[in-house]
Amino acid sequence: MRGEEPGAERVEAAGVALRGVGRAFRTPAGTHDVLAGVDADIAAGSTVALLGASGSGKSTLLRLVAGLDAPTAGTVEVGGEVVRGVNARTGVVFQEPRLLPWRDLAGNVALGLPRGTPRAQGRAQVLHRLETVGLAGFAGHRPRRVSGGMAQRAALARALVRRPGVLLMDEPFAALDALTRLRMQDLLDDVQRSTGATVLLVTHDVDEALHLADRVLVLGTTEDRAGAHVVRDLRVDVPRPRDRGDADLAHLRVELLELLGVPRSHA
Repeated sequence: MRGEEPGAERVEAAGVALRGVGRAFRTPAGTHDVLAGVDADIAAGSTVALLGASGSGKSTLLRLVAGLDAPTAGTVEVGGEVVRGVNARTGVVFQEPRLLPWRDLAGNVALGLPRGTPRAQGRAQVLHRLETVGLAGFAGHRPRRVSGGMAQRAALARALVRRPGVLLMDEPFAALDALTRLRMQDLLDDVQRSTGATVLLVTHDVDEALHLADRVLVLGTTEDRAGAHVVRDLRVDVPRPRDRGDADLAHLRVELLELLGVPRSHA
């Protein structure tokens, strides 16, 4: 469906503000600071990618924005309000689709509907979101009858049916084959531009970040802090939709890989 507008009405996008955010965990060896002093402003309607080495706190930060966890220092705001508990303005897509095997795809997507949605209205919204992600003809299929890419499309539809102002994605395409991953990236780009939602994407893939994001926040550690924080805020000033062979993206790719510890000779 690349190049088509998925026919989804625009949502009320929300900005995200991170103010001195820290998250520490108690371990038998003592306190472990995963995040320390994370500061960032994410504009409503933008797409921001979180990059960093394994264990740099990317998924932890995403959980804090979703309200699935609470910071031990600082504050997280969505739409100007401090996050306290699960936030109704956010929708989450995880690395695994997490579909219930005894429900068909429509039934799984319906789990994302806001509580109290009238049945007829909810059914229409579910079918609309399945159409948005290219699954209009698979509403009655059980998860075992569809591919991994289709299952992840259903997971995206389940998040979208909430009409989230902020769409949080935790390595949503990591388990997919290379070709399906590229198609899912294009789908996400289409959906974001159509709905206008704010997207915060956790990824290990530099090319994915550069293809989708308006900004790339690199998380890492420095000698002055025990936990990870934003060590680079890179703006990607390339119009979307983007050509993966764009020369400007190639230059940014080298810069990001060097930040992540990949020497220029191997980039």
